[in-house]
Amino acid sequence: QVQLVESGGGLVQAGDSLRLACVGSGRTDGWNTIGWFRQAPGKERDFVAAITKSGGVTTYADSVKGRFTISRDNAKNTVYQQMNSLKREDPAVYYCATNRFLRPTLIGYDYWGQGTQVTVSS
Repeated sequence: QVQLVESGGGLVQAGDSLRLACVGSGRTDGWNTIGWFRQAPGKERDFVAAITKSGGVTTYADSVKGRFTISRDNAKNTVYQQMNSLKREDPAVYYCATNRFLRPTLIGYDYWGQGTQVTVSS
């Protein structure tokens, strides 16, 4: 099993930045593609970004392209999500999860963290 713990969420103003981290432990030989998702109250969980095991390939939801950047440091078992120019539509609980493949959907993501809250004030 892989355990994931997210951190870095908080309350910021519109236009500010945050960097989220997802730290993995346990069977990190299963530390493959990592995806970030978000879920706002009353809404479905949506894909945000994902990165392959090597870090060589990334993919983003259209809503965050150009503002969010996903990266990873495999030596630290950590995946980051730099979020710049935060908007009023970005607040949500942000989750990271593992997948064998790079997919911009919920399909195949098996291990999940507990989430970290991002709140944006106008």
